[in-house]
Formats: sequence, C-alpha cells, structure tokens
Amino acid sequence: MKHRKIMGGRIKGKNERGAWAELYFMVLAMTYGLKLSSSYGGYGPYDVGVEGTGPILRVQVKCTLCQCRGGGYSISVNRSYGTRRRRGYAPGTVDFFALYIIPTDDWYIFPYAAIGERDRNLHFRPEFWRQKHDKHKEAWHLLVDAAKHRAHSPIDIHGCCDQDEVAQAAREIARRAGVRKMFRGVLHG
Repeated sequence: MKHRKIMGGRIKGKNERGAWAELYFMVLAMTYGLKLSSSYGGYGPYDVGVEGTGPILRVQVKCTLCQCRGGGYSISVNRSYGTRRRRGYAPGTVDFFALYIIPTDDWYIFPYAAIGERDRNLHFRPEFWRQKHDKHKEAWHLLVDAAKHRAHSPIDIHGCCDQDEVAQAAREIARRAGVRKMFRGVLHG
C-alpha cells in the first residue's frame, strides 16, 4: 500500500507538468539501473531514451490529473498536429509508453504493441483491484527486461532463494521508496 502524496498537481501548466513527469520517470528508471537520455525541445515522437545492455528504447511519457465523472482517470495517447488534428504513434517511433496518474502516484508501463498506432484514450481505475490495465501497473520489469535484452528460456524455475538475495531485494525496494520520497520533498520546498 502506498503512503505517499505527490505534489505534481500543483504545477499549473500542462507543458511544465509533462516535463515534471518526464523527470520523475527518469529518476525512477535510474533506480532500476537504466541509463537515460532526453531529447530537448519536445519535437520528437518520444521523450526519453532508455538504455541497458541492449538497444536504446524510446519511451513516451504521459501524465494526467483528469478524473472522469464516474471516478477513475483518463489519458490520451496520441500526438497533436496543429490545433485539432491528432493521431496515434506510427510503428517504429516509440517502444514503450509510461503513463502516470498524478493524484494516485501510479505508473503504467505499456509496450508499443499493447497500444498500437491508433489514437487512444485509456481509462484507469487504480482503486479497483481488478481493472483492465492492472498487468501494466508499476510494470517496470517490462522496460528493464527489454533494455537488458535478456534471452529467456521457455521455462525458468527457481526452487529456492538465498537469504542474502531476499535481504538485498528488500534493501533495493526501501532505496527506491527513499528516492521517491526525496523527489517529492523537492516539490514541498
């Protein structure tokens, strides 16, 4: 259960809020050992380049404060062309979408194949334990695995675990929580 409050909602301009979400994404991605690059100017189809030991992945970061009437949140996954023209992302322009719901501090990591090239509006209900996009909620492993370009065998079974590995994993989780707390503290002033 999360015990944190995000202050990104205090940022009034949508461009500034989007830049803040990109920075927040980069901080969290770095805690997973990923190397990052960012394009300046906002003219490309993606926001962040993510690198591990495999290829550089292009990630488009989106965020929302938009709460729907019946509850839940909505995020538009498209590109704007002019004032009224929108369309989805063409194949080969983006590898992943990182969608962030500011009020609940929830990240959804989608591979391009899960969304495709259509202009889409996705709806999320983070408070429900069974929702349509639940498998993508906090699915950082999808991004990490793709960046590391790991070759998986058809079945990978581990029969036991080393106590040192469990302790290391617990320390890593605590460190990531500390990074999130520190990042939010910057916004509090």
